[in-house]
Amino acid sequence: MIKNEVNFDLLYHKYKNLVFNLCLNYTFDIDDAADITQEVFVKVYQKQHQFDPESGSEKNWITGITINQCLDFLKAKRRKKRFGLITSLFYPNSSEPINEAVSLNHPGILLEQKEEFRKLLNIIYKLPNQQKTAVVLLKIEGRTQKEVAEIMGISVKAVESLFQRAKQHIRNKLSASEGF
Repeated sequence: MIKNEVNFDLLYHKYKNLVFNLCLNYTFDIDDAADITQEVFVKVYQKQHQFDPESGSEKNWITGITINQCLDFLKAKRRKKRFGLITSLFYPNSSEPINEAVSLNHPGILLEQKEEFRKLLNIIYKLPNQQKTAVVLLKIEGRTQKEVAEIMGISVKAVESLFQRAKQHIRNKLSASEGF
């Protein structure tokens, strides 16, 4: 796959937008997505010798690394929030409570849609990681169930099941909050 710096540079330019957009779909924040994108390509460079073209596509290999980095980032962010909540119930120098799951620094959201979108994102953000990954890859990234199965290392039936459980969870949460 990546035999030298020139090939890595080509790989970076080929996939940087895909990686950034996928990160943005997990974090909903431009700055966080940029940071994770950088970490992804560091991992790709470090793990380039592990890529086997026989086992899948380069695109799916990089997508898998991206998802793992995003999930690690979100896990670390939740740990940090829990610690912050223990030490203080409010943000420093503010009376605002620490309770918001997602900051909304996403370029594709119009101002008047932010509140409705924030509700949906909060629900997606709180899904179990496997369900969240299925939703992001299938509906936001527009991947096929077969591609998602390859990326996640599970069967197509398992992808379908994860997605159906995620849809039901989202439906239940929206019903409980009377939708948007």
